[in-house]
Formats: sequence, structure tokens, C-alpha cells
Amino acid sequence: MSIVTTMTTEQLLSIPEDGMERDLIRGELRERTREKTMTKRNRFHTRTVSRIAYLLETWLEGQPSPCGEVHTGEVGTILRREPDTTVGIDVAFFSAEVIARQSDQTTLVEGAPRLAVEVLSPSDKLEETREKVIEYLAAGVELVWIVDPYFQTVQIHRRGLAPETFNRDHRIDGGVYYRDLSLQ
Repeated sequence: MSIVTTMTTEQLLSIPEDGMERDLIRGELRERTREKTMTKRNRFHTRTVSRIAYLLETWLEGQPSPCGEVHTGEVGTILRREPDTTVGIDVAFFSAEVIARQSDQTTLVEGAPRLAVEVLSPSDKLEETREKVIEYLAAGVELVWIVDPYFQTVQIHRRGLAPETFNRDHRIDGGVYYRDLSLQ
């Protein structure tokens, strides 16, 4: 008989730094060695994250206040509690309501972003990416973009709809969620 215990975000944060990257998915710890995650920080990945953040910030400047915030750099996010799901997201847009609930003492954003963007790296595995998409949508994220900088594609996921794939020749917009959002 095996005993399964769930971990909380607070327990996750208390683990000493030891060269592992960690996420918490429905209370289950997911670990990857830093050697496998270091490819995230290659020039294709960082340039893509930078470009997406710039375009989202430009879009955000044209929105009425309060409009929310764009965060990058594996932003620590508590998507849900009991059991906890805590992940790092490459680029995220959080609504003004989620941002207003944060205190000056919080280091992680608690609450689902409206948009989560994951930029693929050579070390990313299909099953890990699929698990994140499913978890993001289940936690209330409205749009999930999976960006492949090598093939220059974006796959867009929305709850209850089939994924859509776009390439560099397409114009991406926010659909029913963000009519004014367009990226090229």
C-alpha cells in the first residue's frame, strides 16, 4: 500500500535550493534538474519572451484603467489551493482584480492569469506541456498560448474549444476575450 500525501505551496517554498526546478500540480511535486531547464534561457526563448511581453505591454497601455499587469520571467503563480497548483509561467497577463488582491509581502501571484504564455524550449516534453495547458484551463485561465520559437508557431487553447494554430503569416488576436489585442 502506498501513501500519497499532497504538498502545499508553503511546503514547496520551504524546500532548500538544490539545483532543481519545481512546480506543484494539484499538490504533487514535479521536479526537473536545472541542466534540463537551462535551455529555456537560450536566445530564441528569451527573445521570444521579450517580444511577447513588449507587445502585451503596448496593448495594455491602450486599455482603460484599471487594466491589470503583464509579468515575465517564470512568474511564480498560485493557480489554485487545496490541492495547491503553483507554477512558473513565461509570460502572464493578470487582471486588475487579481493584482489588487496581492500584498506587498507576497512573492508569488495568487490567482489565475487571464492569459498564460509558455515559450517552448528544446527540453520541453509534450506530456509536460499538455499537463500545464490542462491545468491552466481548469484553474480558470481564459487563454493559453504555446509559442514555438523554432517553428514560429503559436497554438492557442481556450476552455471547451479546439486548439488553433497560427504561424508567422497570421495575425493573432484575443478573440472574444481581448478584441483589441493583436500580435504580429
